Amino acid sequence: MAITKTDFINYTRCRRYVALEELKKERLDADLTYEEYKEKEKQEQLEEILGSIFETTEEGEEIDHTVVVNRQLEAMLPYYKTVEMESGKLVAQQFGGRTIYAEKTKEQVSYEFSHNGIRYLCYVDIYNEQEDCINIIEVKATTSKKYEELMAGLEKRGGEKFPIFHKKDNIFRLKGEIPGYPLETEMTYENYEEKKNKLLDRYGIGKYIHDIAVQRMIIEGEYKENPKGMKKEIHYYLAVLNSKYIFDGTYEDQKPVYNTDSNGNDLIIFFQVDGITKEYQKYVLAERESLERYILNMDVSKVPLGESCGMKTYNECKFFKPICGKCIPPKNSSLNYIRNGHGFVKEDGTRIKGLELINEGYIKMLDVPESWIQKKNHQIQRECLENHTVYINREKIKAGIESIKYPIYHFDFETMPCPVPRFKGEWPYIQSPFEFSLHIESAPGVCDKQKDNIIFLAETMNDEREELIKTMLKYMDPDKGTLFAQNVGFEKSRIKELAIMFPEYREPLLKLRDRGFDLLWIINNNKELYKSLGFDAEDCETMNYYNEKLSGSFSIKKTLPVFSDLSYANLVVKNGTEAIVEYANYNNMSKEELALKKEALRIYCQQDTWAMVEILDALRKLVETESVK
Repeated sequence: MAITKTDFINYTRCRRYVALEELKKERLDADLTYEEYKEKEKQEQLEEILGSIFETTEEGEEIDHTVVVNRQLEAMLPYYKTVEMESGKLVAQQFGGRTIYAEKTKEQVSYEFSHNGIRYLCYVDIYNEQEDCINIIEVKATTSKKYEELMAGLEKRGGEKFPIFHKKDNIFRLKGEIPGYPLETEMTYENYEEKKNKLLDRYGIGKYIHDIAVQRMIIEGEYKENPKGMKKEIHYYLAVLNSKYIFDGTYEDQKPVYNTDSNGNDLIIFFQVDGITKEYQKYVLAERESLERYILNMDVSKVPLGESCGMKTYNECKFFKPICGKCIPPKNSSLNYIRNGHGFVKEDGTRIKGLELINEGYIKMLDVPESWIQKKNHQIQRECLENHTVYINREKIKAGIESIKYPIYHFDFETMPCPVPRFKGEWPYIQSPFEFSLHIESAPGVCDKQKDNIIFLAETMNDEREELIKTMLKYMDPDKGTLFAQNVGFEKSRIKELAIMFPEYREPLLKLRDRGFDLLWIINNNKELYKSLGFDAEDCETMNYYNEKLSGSFSIKKTLPVFSDLSYANLVVKNGTEAIVEYANYNNMSKEELALKKEALRIYCQQDTWAMVEILDALRKLVETESVK
């Protein structure tokens, strides 16, 4: 059996993963019937599992529910490849020696070794060999920010903090691993260790360090099998995008050239991780022992849910939704209590949170004992669900609406979160706007879906940001009215970024930004707003509106059906991810298809702002009525 590095990381999530994977493979590859290769007493359970993995439609098409196509990931693949290629170029330039890297995995340097009849193998993103050492560089399309923000000081809380990494010559090293570094002048060793140990959390900030540690285990495994081959010291590096890098706008053949920026920053930055990956080996070897045990036993029975499931992350286990987490209802589960990251306190004083609730049988919202529900907002949620009623604080909603100044600019951006900056002044993963929709409501309820709507959509994938800014300022007066959005912080951040990158428009853009008002302040809450409007402390902490249909979420996709008959279901572009995909694929479409997709993008973005018009109007009418309907 061959186990790649990716297999290793997935198979060691939990005991069940490898058994489910093999069960699926047997189902896909088997010539014999399912009944012939499984024990009778397990038949019913395994049939249920396979029924969750595979579904046959009325047309006879078989769907594998563990195959999830990430269209945004696919659209971004060329940019991820750019990160790898730029990393390789910089290694060759900065490290010297012989550098091997390639777009195709099979052309990369590989390592492998066997243990207990299992072959472990990995490919190296960048292999750099020098006279006295070998450098193994793993490239990840993430940014350096989370590592640079790991800070410690001389006190646990308060006092000055210092980063636990030290940068020299574009390479970060842990300060505790640098000979002679005066660590204790900046932080206690205890505080340093506490922050450093976060890098050992494979499901948190240590995810990519764990990845390299697994690679190190395989590389060292090969050299143990063949000691004569290990003639040089090996160093391990993580190559990531430099969060401080600003693109200077240089192009060759219409492609960006990522020179060192004016502040001396390179696009790619390196973290030497020799010490931390060595420390990780005891955990990785323990994982390998567990993995080999899992393969030997192939136990497909249930396991407790936990952080290894990666629920609602890009790293979510492919078996979570169809199998392990299938018991969690899509609406009003125990996980849908608002802002409940800390969970609930039981009668005995212990705390229970997240997937622990599911593991202990508290699956639905109403399964949670009433005695655990202490927060006012949670009590409101429970009462609305239990009694099928609607909660509304008319006074707060009315006061919030009355504080909005006209005209109201119902506004929404669509943006491209590209790993590498595409245009001058941008940085990695900036949310670069390519479209906006604007509905102008001149007086309460006075707004026409078509006549009062302005849409800007980039015609090409070239830099059209200045034209976007000009169009914004043509129709929105920075000196009056309200910039209105759902999650207005997003729009305000994009406007601030545009003001930085286009200083000639800085003043009007920042004025416009300062006029931001959030639809959620009316539906949900804003403590500071309602405090300024004279409401008492309890009111300022409590949501304004709740309906069981919200299921603990105030996203526009949840609030819209409560207040309007509008729907995204029949749209060609239904969400922000699909908008990114269509824009990212502009250059891959025929002229006819491009025209259709652009129209679909306009309709989708228009719907986002018209939805806000309708929701606000519905709330306005709601507080004018005598009773909740």
